[in-house]
Amino acid sequence: MTIGKVIQFRRGRRVIHEKHFLIEIPDSKNREQAEKFVGKKVIWKSPAGKEITGKISGAHGNKGVVRAIFERGLPGQAITTKIEVKEK
Repeated sequence: MTIGKVIQFRRGRRVIHEKHFLIEIPDSKNREQAEKFVGKKVIWKSPAGKEITGKISGAHGNKGVVRAIFERGLPGQAITTKIEVKEK
């Protein structure tokens, strides 16, 4: 299990994708290392103990950041909080 950090919603100039989030993982420093996490499950735990799960869909950029798509959108308070990256 690896601990990552939720950075931001995936967004464009005008559109925010509510179920897509960018996650920074300390173990990945470039795109090749980020590609190794594709397909793994991620779990965010709320302060109340509720869990929202998602899946890593791909790398984002060249600095090791990954995109994750969640079954339901995370709340705004999830930004800058920890997230668990599970092994398959």
